[in-house]
Amino acid sequence: MSSLTISQKEIKGYEKLRLMSEIAPIREHIKLFENRYGCDFEEFERKIKKEEENFKHWDDYIEWKAYLETFEELKEKFEKVEDAENIRVT
Repeated sequence: MSSLTISQKEIKGYEKLRLMSEIAPIREHIKLFENRYGCDFEEFERKIKKEEENFKHWDDYIEWKAYLETFEELKEKFEKVEDAENIRVT
């Protein structure tokens, strides 16, 4: 049986790259919505709550909100990896 030694720095680096590969396309989807509607999510949310029911806008609202929530979750995980001091591989 062979042995392999990996440093905590390498593990953290790998995990950060993995998270960035998930974050990048989500960030692009968010930017697409911002460009499509010419505003950020909060402003879009205020607008659609004032307008008559528009199913296309509500579908985009739900999707945009999901992307933002996922983005925040991944960003939080990234920060935890960055700050991790004790790493255990299971």
